[in-house]
Amino acid sequence: MTLQNTDLPANETRAPNPYWSPVVHRLTPYVAGEQPKLSNLIKLNTNENPYGPSPKVLAAIQAELSDGLRLYPDPNAERLKQAIADDYSITPAQVFVGNGSDEVLAHAFQALLQHTAPLLFPDITYSFYPVYCGLYSINFATVPLAEDFTLRVTDYQRPNGGIIFANPNAPTGCLTPLADIEWLLERNQDSVVIADEAYIDFGGDTAVPLVNRYPNLLVIQTLSKSRSLAGLRVGLAVGHPELIEALERVKNSFNSYPLDRLAIAGATAAFADREYFEHTRQAVIASRVELAAALTGLGFEVLPSAANFVFTRHPQRDGATLAAALRERNVIVRYFRLPRIDQFLRITVGAPEQNAALLAALQHILTEG
Repeated sequence: MTLQNTDLPANETRAPNPYWSPVVHRLTPYVAGEQPKLSNLIKLNTNENPYGPSPKVLAAIQAELSDGLRLYPDPNAERLKQAIADDYSITPAQVFVGNGSDEVLAHAFQALLQHTAPLLFPDITYSFYPVYCGLYSINFATVPLAEDFTLRVTDYQRPNGGIIFANPNAPTGCLTPLADIEWLLERNQDSVVIADEAYIDFGGDTAVPLVNRYPNLLVIQTLSKSRSLAGLRVGLAVGHPELIEALERVKNSFNSYPLDRLAIAGATAAFADREYFEHTRQAVIASRVELAAALTGLGFEVLPSAANFVFTRHPQRDGATLAAALRERNVIVRYFRLPRIDQFLRITVGAPEQNAALLAALQHILTEG
């Protein structure tokens, strides 16, 4: 199942192109959230952090702007791997870095998840998973979430060629506890379990401490969300050295220089500035709590979220109609026209003034009937 983005028109049907490889005709590409060109829009549709990156990150990038750009970057990004290892009290051999977590995911799908048995993931989750299955010809099966949209780990106790899930999940924001992840790991020791933790810093405990006990665990993260570096494109994976070696083999057969000098410098500085990281993520968490309470006060149902967004629906209002009405008032949120979630809106937690504008717009929409 692919979560299609209704912000943009669907791909048009076209006649087969004789120059395309056969796999291209079979692909249904991922469609990212809209990046609007207008400057007066309140953009709450792509889960970007409302606060800018650490000033130390900007200083590190500025310092890298020199004649040294004529030289290739370190292909192994050793100082960034060391910074990540120091932050998580692991070794650099347990760290992989790539050009955004989507590239890290792509390498993981190719290196670790191409098996005869099907890859398992939730029926409602990050829509890149089925896209990569199509790209790499991976057999997969979706596992329905519970009625409350939580992940039931007992449903994954079946033959598989790997398990992947977002934690907190996207687009629901629901968190899977570490105890449940450990239950999965103990019962799937012959296959890789991937915890995709793009939003973990906004309300959950990372599974990274489990990698030393479970050689089949791979944890994938991004600097796009909690470290405000969506424009820099840096992702990482943490796992057993043999899992990391598999990723490195694929990376070095595809692109041996995935991170440029600016990305390495900026990402390293981001991990060094723990104080700024804690300040901004706590600000987002506090705003999320306030936003969820305000939406509840307007009659919305809001799922428990551990991410930097909320997933919400109004029992008397159509989700698509609400999204369109918000857009007319210069507020963009994410709407998925899909079974089970076609009445929900995914709303990024913005800066306080953005959240206030969203709530004012919703108040007017509900009052006008």
